[in-house]
Amino acid sequence: MTVTGIKEVAARAGVSVGTASRALSGNGSVAAGTRKRVLTAAQELNFVRSYNASSLVTGRSRIIGVIVPSVDRWYFAKVVAGIAEELITVGYDLALYNIFSDRDHQDAVLEDFLMRQRLDAVVPVSLELTPEELTRMLSIRRPVVGIGGPMPGVPTIGMDHFAAGSLATAHLLGLGHERIAHVSGGIDPYRDFNLTDQRQAGFEHEMKKAGVPVRPEWIIASDFTLQDAHQKARSLLAMPERPTAVFAASDEMAIGVILAARDLGLHVPYDLSVVGIDGHELGETFGLTTIQQFPRQQGQQAARKLLQKLSKKAVAFDEGNETGGRDVPTTGGSLPPDDLHELLDTKFLVRNSTAVPRSRARDLERH
Repeated sequence: MTVTGIKEVAARAGVSVGTASRALSGNGSVAAGTRKRVLTAAQELNFVRSYNASSLVTGRSRIIGVIVPSVDRWYFAKVVAGIAEELITVGYDLALYNIFSDRDHQDAVLEDFLMRQRLDAVVPVSLELTPEELTRMLSIRRPVVGIGGPMPGVPTIGMDHFAAGSLATAHLLGLGHERIAHVSGGIDPYRDFNLTDQRQAGFEHEMKKAGVPVRPEWIIASDFTLQDAHQKARSLLAMPERPTAVFAASDEMAIGVILAARDLGLHVPYDLSVVGIDGHELGETFGLTTIQQFPRQQGQQAARKLLQKLSKKAVAFDEGNETGGRDVPTTGGSLPPDDLHELLDTKFLVRNSTAVPRSRARDLERH
């Protein structure tokens, strides 16, 4: 049986082999009419693209590596889902590396990239990399797009954490709260938790602007989990003088605060207002006021950026330009600095976990 190759498809469609390859892979710029002719020719010839064979020619594996601190956490799971959703439509596979917030695992993953050279591109998600680690990652000469905070010389996707912290705090101040606590995400040396500092900085900025003191004993560090925040909040809310509102740096921690308040017989929102950040599905169940950051869309946008870079590399190979089809470093260093970190839109969603403090409500009733 004769096996149909891409040359036969190109000949029937009346295009070059390079154009046929781009049309079939979805990479690169191909006119809609040309793409349709190529796809029709491939169907008529019963052509099935062999990614294993093409990888031997192009040096590309059609595999994107994604590194996450912990795959079982909501945010990271949503980001990975968004990346996978984009990649599957163009025939790319996803290799997931879970470092379990462990330095040895992280080192092993970075060494794997360097030694095996089997990935077409890399997406580090919320990782805290030393300058040496970042240099090692970029030395594999593959496109890199990060998700989370900015990374020197690397295009990244994220949200404005300072603005989110400011908005959440301003909402509580606007309702009349002055006794406001903050549950931060603490510090993890293996994750990019600059977001923790930035969200707390937004909180402190709004408090200072309103002339409201920040009580150090009302700033507690948790670990972004519902369970830990629940335990920490029980101690916070059992203090002789307790806050009337809490801004938590994530929805899961905010829900932990709500559960702690219920344990202590406090009514949310009249005894305690609570606001979080994320847009977690559980937030709707608990009526949580939150700032939605849409992690799935962050993953999708990062994947699109990578695919654009890979398309340029594919065009360079197919057209046989001066690179000779060799991998070109596309780590973002050629991009203007202001374009490296892309901030995606968020949405402030007010539900019933926030209200005016009980004391102010009584004053309003009297007047």
